[in-house]
Amino acid sequence: MSRFFCGFFKYTAYPLEMVFFRPKYYYEDEASQNRTLEGPAIIVANHNTLYDFAMIQQTFIGSHIRCLMADILFKSQPLKWFLTALDGIKISREGKNFAFIEESVDILKKGGIIEIYPESRLPVEGEPTPLEFKPSAAYIAILSGAPVVPVYTDGNYFGKGNARVMIGKKIYPEDIIDKDAEIGENIKTLTEYMRNKIIELRDETERRKEEKAKKKGKKV
Repeated sequence: MSRFFCGFFKYTAYPLEMVFFRPKYYYEDEASQNRTLEGPAIIVANHNTLYDFAMIQQTFIGSHIRCLMADILFKSQPLKWFLTALDGIKISREGKNFAFIEESVDILKKGGIIEIYPESRLPVEGEPTPLEFKPSAAYIAILSGAPVVPVYTDGNYFGKGNARVMIGKKIYPEDIIDKDAEIGENIKTLTEYMRNKIIELRDETERRKEEKAKKKGKKV
């Protein structure tokens, strides 16, 4: 039911998102990347608005992606039913239940794909972004061994121009962490690495945007 509903939701919403989001996709390595994503994989993205979820789902429209979502979103109907039908993975905001980590690792070990927003919340106006990353994404990556796919979105979903999405190359945890270090130190190292990668993708997105505008003789 959930896989069918997710597919139905993504493909029926696709025309509307093409109209209102007008997505423009970039790749860190244009020669080897595309929007086809196979598991296991952990999509790690920055968090601008609630529409980020829809944008990521449309970016990898052919893949069944299970998103980690705050438990507060499941407290009222019909939103609870809708998010459950979308195969959402419930996270305890208060940190009292860590079952989502075990569930996520299990999904990844079975070849699935999950989506995580390590900032954990939306930024307040004027707050520097991206916010500091919570450690859960790195912990899940280290436990599962699954590669991380960093994705930056600029959040321009209903504005003028395009909503820009930059897809980074896969990050393999074993290439970043020190196998001889303690798990806590490795989680911190990978968490910082992922956040820095999102910043790098953001800066590269802006650079390419400016470069294209200059070629067209337009002001950015």
